[in-house]
Amino acid sequence: MSIAKNGHIPKKELKSSSSSYFGVNSFNDKVMREKLPKEIYLKLRDTIRKGSKLDMSIADSVAHAMKEWAIEKGVTHFTHWFQPLTGLTAEKHDAFLELDDGGIVVERFGAHQLVQGEPDASSFPSGGRRSTFEARGYTMWDASSPAFIMESPNGGILCIPSVFISYNGSALDKKTPLLRSMEAIKKSSLRILRLFGNKTASRVVTTIGTEQEYFLIDRHFYNLRPDLQITGRTLIGAQPPKGQQMGDHYFGSIKERVLAFMEDVETELYKLGIPAKTRHNEVAPHQYEIATIYAEANIGGDRNQLIMEVLKKVANRRGLALLLHEKPFAGINGSGKHNNWSLEDSEGNNLLDPGKTPEENLQFLVFLVATLRAVYKYGDLLRASVATAGNDHRLGANEAPPAIMSVFLGERLSSILDDIKAGKSIKAAEEFVIDLGLSNLPSILRDNTDRNRTSPFAFTGSKFEFRAIGSSASVSLANTVLNGAVSESLNLIAADIEKLIVAEPDFQAAVLKVLRKYIIETEPIRFEGNNYDKAWQKEAARRGLPNVRRSGYALDALVAEKNIRMLSSQSIFSEEEITSSYHTKLEQYIKTLEIEAATLNDLIKTQILPAAIRHQNQLQEAVSGLMSCQEEMNGEIIATETELLSEYLGAIASVHSNRKTLMETVAGGLRIDNLSKCAKYFADNVVDQIETVRQSVDFLESITSDDLWPLPKYSEMLFIL
Repeated sequence: MSIAKNGHIPKKELKSSSSSYFGVNSFNDKVMREKLPKEIYLKLRDTIRKGSKLDMSIADSVAHAMKEWAIEKGVTHFTHWFQPLTGLTAEKHDAFLELDDGGIVVERFGAHQLVQGEPDASSFPSGGRRSTFEARGYTMWDASSPAFIMESPNGGILCIPSVFISYNGSALDKKTPLLRSMEAIKKSSLRILRLFGNKTASRVVTTIGTEQEYFLIDRHFYNLRPDLQITGRTLIGAQPPKGQQMGDHYFGSIKERVLAFMEDVETELYKLGIPAKTRHNEVAPHQYEIATIYAEANIGGDRNQLIMEVLKKVANRRGLALLLHEKPFAGINGSGKHNNWSLEDSEGNNLLDPGKTPEENLQFLVFLVATLRAVYKYGDLLRASVATAGNDHRLGANEAPPAIMSVFLGERLSSILDDIKAGKSIKAAEEFVIDLGLSNLPSILRDNTDRNRTSPFAFTGSKFEFRAIGSSASVSLANTVLNGAVSESLNLIAADIEKLIVAEPDFQAAVLKVLRKYIIETEPIRFEGNNYDKAWQKEAARRGLPNVRRSGYALDALVAEKNIRMLSSQSIFSEEEITSSYHTKLEQYIKTLEIEAATLNDLIKTQILPAAIRHQNQLQEAVSGLMSCQEEMNGEIIATETELLSEYLGAIASVHSNRKTLMETVAGGLRIDNLSKCAKYFADNVVDQIETVRQSVDFLESITSDDLWPLPKYSEMLFIL
C-alpha cells in the first residue's frame, strides 16, 4: 500500500455507484437472460428456482455461454470450487485452451466440464473412508449457486460452485449434506403449510445472513510473530495496560486505513454479487465486523467462504494481516460468526415472521415451537457442530455465548407460550410504540423481542440468531444440523395435528393442543436471563442441559445414537458419513493442539530463552558490578538487585520446565491409538499445559527489557495501525 510521508492514504478517484458494477463478475440471472436462448434460460431458471434436477440437454448451451462470458472478461481458466471437510475451499485450475486434431489451439468448455470434475479424493480429509490408492472423487456443479469470476493479476478464474463426492457417491464435503438438509426441511415445511390451507407455495428454503468478525494488524508485526503465522493466534503475549476496558472501540470512528481496506473489500464483494450491508468496529481493539443481506443457505454459505477469502486477499494487498482465529489475543474478546437463520416460502413469506391474525400467529408458532424442540433435543449436536480447538477459547468466556445451548425468545413471545401452556387464548401481535417525549424526534415502533447478547440462540424478530459459530468456520455444518433438527420437529408436529384433527373438528383447537404438548416438553431450553452468570450453569444442570466446555468431549455428540438416527432417517447423512465427519473433526482438533504445542516449543527454544539469557547476563553483570564495590554501596540496593536476578532466574527455569512438561504431555497423547480417547487426553492435559507455559512466558515478558524481547507485543499489535 502506498502511504505518503505524512501518513495519509492517497485519495482515489470517485467511483461510480455500487449498483452500476454489482454482480459484474457473477453469472447471475441478468447475465443468463442476456447470454442464453430463451428456452434454455427458462429451463435453467426452473432448475435454480424450483430445485429441480438439471436437464442435461441444456448443459452444452449453458457451458458455451458461460465460457464466452468469462473470456470476454479476460478469464483463461476454470475450476470446480468446492468445500472439503477441511472447512476451507478447494480448487484446481484447468485452462480453456485445447488442441484440435490439426494441432490448432482452440478454447473449449463443454457440458461435461461444467457439470463434473474429478479431483484426487485421497488427498482430502475423509475420516478414514478413502485410502491413497482410492483416489477417485467427483465434483458436481451446484446450479443453484451462481458461477463467478475471481480476478487474478493477469486475468481471472471462472469458479463453478460444486459439491464433492466419493466414487461411491458419499459426501466428502460440507455442502452436500447442507443441500440434503434443505430438501428435508422443504418437505416438512410444506407439510405444515398444507395443513394451514396453503396449496400454492411450491417450495420452502432456509435463509441465512452472516455477521463475520475479524481482526486486522499491521503485516510487519504479523511477519515477526511465527505463532500468528502458523496457528492463527498469539500463543504468548503479556497483557498491555489498556485493552478493551474503556469500551471506546465498539461502533467507534473507523480509522482511515481500515476504512480504505473495508471499501476495497466491499468493491470486490459487490463485483462478485455479494451484498455486503454493514461494517463497524467491534468491541476489541482492531476487531471489526462485516454483515451481508440474507440468502438461501447454500448460497449464503458460499458467500461467507468468499468473504473470508476476499478479506484475506485485500488485507495482504494493503499491508495488513487478517486474523480469523476465534481468539487471536488473550485477555480481549475473540471473534465469532452470527448466523441469522429463517425459513421463506416460494411466495416470499417469512415463516418466522409473526402474523397479524390468529391464524397467521398459529402457523408462526408451529415453526417457532418446532425450532425450540430442535434446540432442546439436539443442543448437544449443535454444540458439536461448532466444536473446534479455537472456538473453545471463546465459548463461555464472558464475551460469547456459553457452551450450554438455550433459546431466548423475549418477554412477549414467552408470555404467549406461557398462555398456551395455561390454556388461555392467544391474540394477534400488537404494535408497541416508544414515545421519546421529545418534540423534535418521532416515536418509534418497539420490536416484539429485546436483544439478549449472551444467548447462543436468540429469536431476534423474524429469524433466529445462532451465535456460537467460530469466526474461521464454515457455516454449513451448523445449518445442516439445525435444518435437520427443525425438519424432524415439524414432521412430528404435523403428524400429531393430522392425527388429532380426525377427532377434533376445530383445527385451531387441535393445533393449540399439540403446541401445548411441545411447549411443556421444551420449557427447559427457554432462558431469558444472563447466560454469562455462574448461576445459569447450576440452573442449566438442574434442567438437564449439557455444558461441554471442550471439543474433545463435545464432538462425541456427532455419533450419539439419537443424532445419527435423526440425520440418517432424513437422508441428510449416512451413518458412514457422520462417522467420517466425526473422525475428521477429532483429527483436526488433535492436530491443531499438537501444532500449537510444537510452535510454542520452537518459539521458546529459538527466541524467548535466548533473549531471556541475554537479559539475565545483563542482570548478572549489574549484580557483579555492585558486589565488587559492596563496601561503598548501600546493602539494600545490592539486595534489591540480587532479588531481581533471583526472580528472573526462577522465571527462566519455570519456562524451561513447563516447556519440557508440555512436550512430554503431547508425546503421551500421541501414543494413544484411539482417536476419541486421544482427543479427550489433549482436552484434559495439553490445553491446560499450553496455558501454563503461556503464563510463565508472559510473566517473563513482563520483567524482560523491552529492547531485548524478540516479538512484537500486544501494546504494539493492538494499538498501532
